[in-house]
Amino acid sequence: MSESSIRSDFLVIKALEDGVNVIGLTRGTDTKFHHTEKLDKNEIMIAQFTEHTSAVKIRGKAVIQTSNGEMSNE
Repeated sequence: MSESSIRSDFLVIKALEDGVNVIGLTRGTDTKFHHTEKLDKNEIMIAQFTEHTSAVKIRGKAVIQTSNGEMSNE
């Protein structure tokens, strides 16, 4: 897969509580966890889909902004 064939969308994640988990999931036939971060209240993380990351799972209260809009998982 070439770098140009991968959408490089960004997402902004703002933790609304301590201990929000951000988990990166791999591309390919077997989806696996490949990276995790823990955010404390009011911390912000900017993430990007890449050659290795096809999905992001967020556990805990957070506001998520993408090119498709803003959502909250309260």
